[in-house]
Amino acid sequence: MQKLYLLIEIKLILPVLLATMLFTSCTSLQESSKYSFSEGIYKAKISREPAAKVYVDMGEESLRLYPAQDYTRGQAVQLDTTSKITLAIPEELDAAPGHTYTFSKPSFDLDVLTIPFKYRPGTAGIPNQLNTTFQGALFIGARRDVFRINYKATPVGNHRRFLNHFGYSFGLFSGIGATTVNEAVTGGQVGYEYEGVVLLNGVAGIVGINNFTFGLALGFDHLLDKYRHDWVYQRKPWLGLAFGLNLN
Repeated sequence: MQKLYLLIEIKLILPVLLATMLFTSCTSLQESSKYSFSEGIYKAKISREPAAKVYVDMGEESLRLYPAQDYTRGQAVQLDTTSKITLAIPEELDAAPGHTYTFSKPSFDLDVLTIPFKYRPGTAGIPNQLNTTFQGALFIGARRDVFRINYKATPVGNHRRFLNHFGYSFGLFSGIGATTVNEAVTGGQVGYEYEGVVLLNGVAGIVGINNFTFGLALGFDHLLDKYRHDWVYQRKPWLGLAFGLNLN
């Protein structure tokens, strides 16, 4: 029995250590191009006119916008250099400009997710559950990032430039987690309690505000041991709160 508990503890500790190492090694990736407003193709809304696709060329206190034509993957971007628009964005202004510049772009999203809270609806006579065991997953989805440049008044009477960023994505995730297995959740087939390992899969919607990423996950668990056919939560849906770290 001691060997069994030791084996279970190793199975639980290893994923936690691996996830911790991965999170630690990837913290430097937070300052990637996805979180910074840099040169490239965007959809820009700078007035009351509909948003238009442009190439943004960055200056210290200005942006140069070149209308960009639609192109297919693998082709060079076609720019209309005769219709350049220059936006002055100094660090400070005496008077508020009265408008906000908005730039957005789509991308592919690859995240590591942790799901600290998992809500399970009641089933088989067991009431609703809120699980807080370890859950880690890899998320793949489509993402859109939005950057907004505006000015806010300061106590000294001028207006300082601010750049706000948020992104949102929707996609699929897959990973592993831990769950408590005992007599109650196996119809009396297990006479003791242990922490089982589950494979989790599902869909998630994620929102990123600057470097903080969170969202909701809808998933299903698959117990990876011989009691999976007796486990009352096998392939039953759950709703979880997810936090993420971007990898790309």
